[in-house]
Amino acid sequence: MGGGTHHVHGGGAGHGGWEVLVPAVGLVLLAGVYLVLVHRARARNPAPRSGRWRTVSFLSGCALLGAALLPPLAPFAHGDFRGHMVQHLLVGMYAPLALVLGAPLTLLLRTLPAARARRLTGLLHTRPVRVLAHPVTALVLSTGTLPALYFTPLFNATTNQPVPHHLLHAHFLLSGCLFAWAIAGPDPAPSRPGVPARLVVLGVAVAAHATISQLMYGGFLIDVRAPVSQVRGGAEIMYYGGDLAELLLAAALVATWRPARQRPRRPVPRSAPRRVAGPQQVSR
Repeated sequence: MGGGTHHVHGGGAGHGGWEVLVPAVGLVLLAGVYLVLVHRARARNPAPRSGRWRTVSFLSGCALLGAALLPPLAPFAHGDFRGHMVQHLLVGMYAPLALVLGAPLTLLLRTLPAARARRLTGLLHTRPVRVLAHPVTALVLSTGTLPALYFTPLFNATTNQPVPHHLLHAHFLLSGCLFAWAIAGPDPAPSRPGVPARLVVLGVAVAAHATISQLMYGGFLIDVRAPVSQVRGGAEIMYYGGDLAELLLAAALVATWRPARQRPRRPVPRSAPRRVAGPQQVSR
């Protein structure tokens, strides 16, 4: 930890304009594509009651991304580590959960022709996707990369460079979506284990976030060029904000859990009792 602000991006007013325009246009396009798919799905088959809630959830995820990547939070995050941590939580935890609960994959499968839908389903069951979509892999890519970011010079190296900084945001978003999908997504997942195993993985994520934030608050192993007050404030935001996000993820896991239906066992027909032949009557 050091003195001064934690980072300031270079560039003039034009650069700042692009910093606002690009994410704003991207989010509008993302929301627009989703709404077009919703319209096509409803035209083919009326959506169930849960369809409205999924639409609200996905659009809420887009709004959370907008809050994180646009003013006033984005400029604040560029100059204060506490703002960075709020941005990190929104991009990497809260927005991904809302986007995943929108079930975009299921919506896409409902709108594709049958042949393309089968090809997409087959792609989901390929070995690389099965490995990538496993909760343990998602945990390593999302939570497991935090020590490499905050306990090495990597964070300081990305803050003054716009391209690495945007790549970092992309990593937060994609890995967060992957983790939320693997743990509690309503979309089909090819290698999703049972609920107890997913709860264990979620518990590991909770413990990892708590440990990293406590080390950050105490100034152990942390390599972030920012005032101590900012680093401690960011650690508190990570601790309490991360707990709330993971509590919401656990609630989503319970809400989207569908117990496996067991086929009713057919009653085993009992063999008819054999008649015991009695003594034959003697005809008179």
